[in-house]
Amino acid sequence: MASFDLKAHPHRRFNPLTREWVLVSPHRTQRPWLGQVEKPATESEPSYDPNCYMCPGNTRATGARNPLYTTTYVFDNDYPALLRGTPEGQLRESGHARANGLLVARSERGICRVVCFSPRHDLTLAKMDPAGLRGVVDVWAEQYRELGGLPFINYVQIFENRGAIMGASNPHPHCQIWANESLPNEPAKELGALGAYQVAHDCCLLCEYLALERQRGERLVTENDHFVALVPFWAIWPYETMLVAKRHITGLDVSTGDERHGLADILKRLTARYDHVFETLFPYSMGLHQRPTDGQPHPEWHLHAHFYPPLLRSATVRKFMVGYEMLATPQRDITAETAAMRLREMKETE
Repeated sequence: MASFDLKAHPHRRFNPLTREWVLVSPHRTQRPWLGQVEKPATESEPSYDPNCYMCPGNTRATGARNPLYTTTYVFDNDYPALLRGTPEGQLRESGHARANGLLVARSERGICRVVCFSPRHDLTLAKMDPAGLRGVVDVWAEQYRELGGLPFINYVQIFENRGAIMGASNPHPHCQIWANESLPNEPAKELGALGAYQVAHDCCLLCEYLALERQRGERLVTENDHFVALVPFWAIWPYETMLVAKRHITGLDVSTGDERHGLADILKRLTARYDHVFETLFPYSMGLHQRPTDGQPHPEWHLHAHFYPPLLRSATVRKFMVGYEMLATPQRDITAETAAMRLREMKETE
């Protein structure tokens, strides 16, 4: 009987950050594929769109007018998912003596903001110059500090949905910030895992993992003096990547100027590589994971970011979470090592 081979045989991989599993089926890459593989027709965006509600000087849907901003611009979301003034309350079970916590709801306060990367309607992270991108990172740090400093905010999530298939309602390059009263699900999983690892091993999970990946090299994509971009061993999405700070820092607010420059640099290099995979503006959801802002120091936390892109075999073929993945366990065919090799082969410039 043949010996087990990660490159050929189905297996599960463990994600220590969420303490969940992913099924990997590398043998399925040999099956015939009859789906679309052609490149989509692409049109470049103009540098200014008079109909865009994020461009300088334009009127938004609520009637508010944007200033003639010249750098990164932040405004409160006109249609926020969270409201600062939500009254405190909760659903209390009644009418059944043995309900046992089956119907539970609690009020949630929060603040939602939009960050336009620049006044340019066509300037994605991959196309921005280093100074402009560094300005975006500085704004992220300022917003994290400002929102996280509010007494009722316990977590600040900075994220970008790029591309219509990822739910971006406007092509003007921008990201969002949702500041929550409670700790959201995914950061809560990571907080538990990072804390448990710190207690069990007296060291940081991501520091140890990064040292292991840099030693092996097979899943690294690119790096600079301060950050590493890699395809995590447990990746679910076809070209999923993670950015990890080389120094053990818990958030952008405690990063140095050089580290912020390093983050801007690695963001530009990684997103440029993405755009070259299928020669298209690569869609993704990206999110920074920083320590909770609940007033605790959280020394176990390690600054990192996740990129979740859906494209699978071409610019028009994407992965969906369906069937077994929705009902059982996430699954992928292309191994993390193969995806990392493909990304390493891509150019880092536009």
